[in-house]
Order: sequence, then structure tokens, then C-alpha cells
Amino acid sequence: MHHIREANINDVKAICEIAEQTWWHTYSPILSDDQIRYMLDTLYAPEVIHRQIRDKELTYLILSDDEAGAGFAGFCPRDENPEIYKLHKLYCLPQTQCKGYGKLLINQVINYVLNAGKHTLDLNVNRQNKAKSFYEKLGFSVIYEEDLPIGPYWMNDFVMRKTF
Repeated sequence: MHHIREANINDVKAICEIAEQTWWHTYSPILSDDQIRYMLDTLYAPEVIHRQIRDKELTYLILSDDEAGAGFAGFCPRDENPEIYKLHKLYCLPQTQCKGYGKLLINQVINYVLNAGKHTLDLNVNRQNKAKSFYEKLGFSVIYEEDLPIGPYWMNDFVMRKTF
């Protein structure tokens, strides 16, 4: 059985552990080990996740499966246009993939967006990430490409959007 709820400070460790396991599985075929380590240390340091939750910079949802964290999503309104929400993070443990958990998390994010009176959700996905087809099946479309610097590395992404 699974359960999705809004994450709190007590979930920081679980979010970091899910990210650590998922990033290596997801990005090893397309990014260098050094870039993965840098991005995990930068984006998923416990103090970063703690601050994002505490200061409500992102809303995190955590999906639990048999009492353990199995996946999470992080989202918020876009800074440059608060009418549009952005899904910043969506990761499920490798052993739980293809169980529909990603779809459940996205649907819950969409419910939050709708409850806020908004109807658009954007996300970034690496141009080589096979998750692009997953997002397309859920109704997201590529609206443009962007290359974003992160430290000494680059994120080469598609920006995808779904309107509902």
C-alpha cells in the first residue's frame, strides 16, 4: 500500500536517501560520476532540503510504500510567473519504478496546483533522460530547450509543460 503526504522537516533524511539512490541509477548513463556527485551535494545536501521545507521555498510530497519512503516530488510557483507552477524534483526509488508511483506523485502535484487556482505545470528533463517519454505519456510537451550552468557543469534540458 502507498501513501502520499506533504513532507516535513522529519522527512529530510528520507528525501536525501531517495535522491542518492535514484540519481546514480538515473544519471550514470548520461552524466559523469563527478557531475552526479556535485549535483547531489549541491541540490540534495540535507541543509538545502531542510531550508526549502522550513522556508516553504518548495512544497515536497513524499510517497511511502510499506512504511518506507519510496519517492518524492518538489514544486512551487515559478518566480518569473506565479501563474505557472514548476515541478523541480520527481524521483522514485529504482526498485519502485514502473509501479505507477511517479504518475501518482504528479497527479497529487496537479491537485495542489488546481487547488491554488492555477492550471499549468512546467518541468525540466535532461535531453538524454528516458523519463521524457514518461512525461509525454502524462500529457507534457516540450516547449523549449535550455542549457543551465550548475557550478562547473551544465544541465542540458528540455522544458516541458502541461496545461489542465
